[in-house]
Amino acid sequence: MNNRDIKLLVVDDEEGIREGLREYLALEGFGVDAAESAEAALAMGIENYDLLLLDVMMDGMGGFQLAEQLKNSEITAHIPIIFLTAKDSDDDMVAGLRLGADDYIPKPFSMKNVMARIEAVMRRVHPEMPQPSGVVCNRQKLICMVDGREVLLPRKEFEILALLLDNPGRIFSREELMERIWPDNVVVIDRTVDVHVTRIRSKIAPYGKHIVSRSGYGYGWQD
Repeated sequence: MNNRDIKLLVVDDEEGIREGLREYLALEGFGVDAAESAEAALAMGIENYDLLLLDVMMDGMGGFQLAEQLKNSEITAHIPIIFLTAKDSDDDMVAGLRLGADDYIPKPFSMKNVMARIEAVMRRVHPEMPQPSGVVCNRQKLICMVDGREVLLPRKEFEILALLLDNPGRIFSREELMERIWPDNVVVIDRTVDVHVTRIRSKIAPYGKHIVSRSGYGYGWQD
């Protein structure tokens, strides 16, 4: 299955995000439609789409409500769903995945990251699709793929890598990484972050060079 055979529906009430995704994904060869609300999406015949990019927080029916309705219908239960949301807490992510979502992308996001997530989901649905190059993290299964090959990472290494991939070009301080990755009751020092990053770089070779450092400050991902 090629991109041109895949039909996507973007559902988001923010016009800039909705149209930006529609235009970018169309340039990547997908068939793409867009809806400004869950109600509008339902009127478009969701059963005709291969994957939904679905905003969580919308006026009227929210993304979680729409997903639950779709997963409870035999006609639409098979359609993969990727949530797009500004809500990035673990509880929100777990709630979305328990509804049957295939992935969960926090805003703001990069278009390359969205593209990688779509490819990962569609490969699970259609294993005959070609494997992509580069590094992809699947948050649902806690799996990292490097050039289509699964790389085993401990949980903390996975979370660091996924965070950097989700925010290309942004440098996270060591303090911010510690706050985001480790719970409050765990004592972590700067050197711990450095050790984890060193291990990640070696495991995702030849892409370890994309994890860049700012001396005395922290780390980021540079495409």
